[in-house]
Amino acid sequence: MSLAQQVADKLAVVDTLYRFAAGIDLNDRALLASTLAVNAMSDFRPAAAKAGFEYPVIQGKEAIVDALSTSLRKLDTTHSVSNPRVTVDGDKALLEALVEAQHIPRDGTSRHYLMKNHYKVDLVRQGSGWVIQRTIVDNVWYEGDLEVLSVI
Repeated sequence: MSLAQQVADKLAVVDTLYRFAAGIDLNDRALLASTLAVNAMSDFRPAAAKAGFEYPVIQGKEAIVDALSTSLRKLDTTHSVSNPRVTVDGDKALLEALVEAQHIPRDGTSRHYLMKNHYKVDLVRQGSGWVIQRTIVDNVWYEGDLEVLSVI
């Protein structure tokens, strides 16, 4: 594989996580779905446990899109992705990154809940792009009012 293809793959892998976050923030179900493999798995349990609540493992593209779109519908969110590290092995890739997620109720209150999470994302090549096969989210730190998440 050429150096140019290696660089293109790494950029495309990171772009997949950017689009995933944008799909959540923009409440764009189609954009979010475009980042996921049909049999994708999303595991927020490690991050949720550190915040003191339970969140189930979600299996399947449609289930993930439904769960995230439904659970966050009363919140404005902003996600910032930083420190992406990508390893590509043929048609598989591993992406690790820090993702900061701000959650603010749409009811106009000044409360917020801010999380800095470590994402470990397994991706597979699909056509000319990449899709998320598995995501594990662990929390590094958080601040604010955890009750903000109770609206979900």
